[in-house]
Amino acid sequence: MKHVSDRPHAGLSRRSFLLASAAAGGGFLIGVSFDPASAKEAAQQAFIPNAFIRIETDGTIILTMPYVEMGQGTYTSVPMLIAEELEVGLDAVQLEHAPANDGLYAHPIMGAQETDGSLSMRAAWEPMRQAGAAARMMLVAAAAIRWGVDAAECHADRGFVVHGKSARRIGYGDLAADAATMPVPKQVVLKDPSSYKLIGTPQKRLDAPQKVAATAQYGIDVSLPGMKIAAVIASPVLGGQVSSVDDSATRKIAGVRDVIRIHDAVAVIADHWAAAKKGLDALVVTWDGGPNAQFSTTQHMANLENGAERDGVVAVQKGDVAGVFSRAERRLEADYRLPILAHAPMEPLNCTAHIHDGRCDVWLGTQAATRAQKAAAAAAGLPLDRVEIHNQYLGGSFGRRAEADNVTQAVLIARQVDYPVKVIWSREEDTQHDFYRPAYFNRLKASLDTEGHITSWFHRVVGPSPLARWLPVAVQNGLDPDAVTSATGPYELSDIHVDYVRHEDHSFQSGFWRGVGTTHNVFIVEGFVDELAALSGKDPLEFRRAHVKNNPRALAVLDKAAEESGWGTPLPEGTGRGISLLQDFGGTILVHIAEATVDKAGAVRVSKVTSVVDCGKIINPDTVKAQIQGGAIFGLSATLYGEITFTDGRVDQGNFDTYAAVRMDEAPRVTVHLIDSGDKPFGVGESGTSGIGPAVANAVYAATGKRVRQLPITPELLKS
Repeated sequence: MKHVSDRPHAGLSRRSFLLASAAAGGGFLIGVSFDPASAKEAAQQAFIPNAFIRIETDGTIILTMPYVEMGQGTYTSVPMLIAEELEVGLDAVQLEHAPANDGLYAHPIMGAQETDGSLSMRAAWEPMRQAGAAARMMLVAAAAIRWGVDAAECHADRGFVVHGKSARRIGYGDLAADAATMPVPKQVVLKDPSSYKLIGTPQKRLDAPQKVAATAQYGIDVSLPGMKIAAVIASPVLGGQVSSVDDSATRKIAGVRDVIRIHDAVAVIADHWAAAKKGLDALVVTWDGGPNAQFSTTQHMANLENGAERDGVVAVQKGDVAGVFSRAERRLEADYRLPILAHAPMEPLNCTAHIHDGRCDVWLGTQAATRAQKAAAAAAGLPLDRVEIHNQYLGGSFGRRAEADNVTQAVLIARQVDYPVKVIWSREEDTQHDFYRPAYFNRLKASLDTEGHITSWFHRVVGPSPLARWLPVAVQNGLDPDAVTSATGPYELSDIHVDYVRHEDHSFQSGFWRGVGTTHNVFIVEGFVDELAALSGKDPLEFRRAHVKNNPRALAVLDKAAEESGWGTPLPEGTGRGISLLQDFGGTILVHIAEATVDKAGAVRVSKVTSVVDCGKIINPDTVKAQIQGGAIFGLSATLYGEITFTDGRVDQGNFDTYAAVRMDEAPRVTVHLIDSGDKPFGVGESGTSGIGPAVANAVYAATGKRVRQLPITPELLKS
């Protein structure tokens, strides 16, 4: 990638977006888009993505990227689709961050301009290739007219159109102006997969050189003339207010410029971060704790458990579950609990805002540009068209940067000064004011026949609904579809009941976390299936095979995982091998097999993970492997350490000493094997996270005989 700009091609209107046209300077612009569906329609439809290609007269090819890069490889895999059909090398495509504009870039499923849910490649697959192919056809047509030959005698080759009979060649840049006058093809001819040169091949990340050289600009790297830095502290209890501020000591610190107070936070603004943080530490703030000052996770978990006594909104109902269960000789009941989790992205949360000349400019890395724009406009008291979002690389996110609370706060602070201000949250501030993956309580019942097959399955999910805040129309008749996704696994079950009891506690903010609904339900289902396998006396892998016998893709993944992991071979004493199987994210099937050792003190060490994934069509094998590996390590941190607790309304954890992540010397070797089975890609980015917890928990059971029904897996838990 030669260049990434946060300023895309200016002056695009909706009409020009839909048509091929002459770009500034005589270049060639082609775009594809569809009207974003209404929120209700969007929630029921498949992907309807959008994209831009611009070819300048010097041959430069620019893709205006509607998705963001937060480490998942989108900025390599999406250009591969364009380059493949346009018959250029991957190094020929430059990127621009898309501006905030739902009209042009709304994600068809989410209904707004967002990057999340492992949806980017699924959304980009068809329209990006169609955009590239349409551009190629129009360039070829322009060359054929110029030469007075039949277009069928011409073909595209690495940025040139070639006339086969005469061997004449002309570059795309020289054709750009002519191509802009060609009609957009009504029938776009995509390449036959057998002729792919890029798709399916391992490609190095285009953003890697910038990141290795430390020239990539993240939100926290933004620097503007006259800019000051702000450190901030918000009410430690959600809903609390600032009662009083004594800033006398703070204002004596060299470099401190201002102390700004907003309703629930205080900011110290200085020439640099060190002075701002020192000033913040010297600040004396008293808080009105508000209505949540008595909140505790102990009471919250008890409330969730009480919620399981109520009937939920039915998500799946088939057969006579209660009757089959009551008549069965072999039955199993279990309760599973999952904790509140923070996101903890490595790049601290930050946002730079400048209000000037009746407008507001905002710089940050965000997954949801238009959400950030709306938040900034509301906080600034300006119309949307007076607010510009300058999006940057994201240093990790996992759902955290889909929220816009830091944008609101930064703009409220910026309103009180006449210079640009970059507001940086400390690690502690981020950990204690997150939109947390909420806790869940799950009640399960199942029965087996005499041959060890599951004959009934009951699963009640109790917890909050982040989706009700994000996309209320998707929660129909009280049912949150994300809360119950993967709640039965991929298994063939004849008598099933799944329901959902919504329990909201407004003492903390809940949001989406990497893996969303799948991340909690796969842990529960795969733990319970392992328990049923043990009850039946069957091998856990064979037990799963028996319940997906009509799913050849799942069988292939299971068999490959068994082969590659050495399933069934002996392990040292104290070490166990555990398995998980998931099918979600549009069709991705993933098996993790983890090997874990439990020492006498109850400490768990995961030494090896074998992963096999069938995610449909593979675009860039290197990116898929990296996503599975990174997701597994991210999920392992939550499996072993992740838990946010509250006492008197305040979060007990702060930095990585109390909210730990797996460190390099603890990280297992994660070997990923790929199966390319389809003609379209499924989601990858979050699958690796969702399945690692149950694989480790089942390995712990194999090693110790101790069944794990809650996370994290601490020594105290294994001793209880």
